[in-house]
Amino acid sequence: MSISKELLEILACPQCKGAVHLNSAGDGLICDQCKLLYEIRDDIPIMLIDEAKPLGE
Repeated sequence: MSISKELLEILACPQCKGAVHLNSAGDGLICDQCKLLYEIRDDIPIMLIDEAKPLGE
């Protein structure tokens, strides 16, 4: 099971409140503004700033 389209439309980055989108692997949500990746574990997006991984490492 994956994240529903409706859920993706309402989710926002907890840091900047900007839009997030699914990464190409489908296992995380990316905020382009903050350059952060929020993992998806067991079909649940982990939208915690402290748990986010910086992109580009």
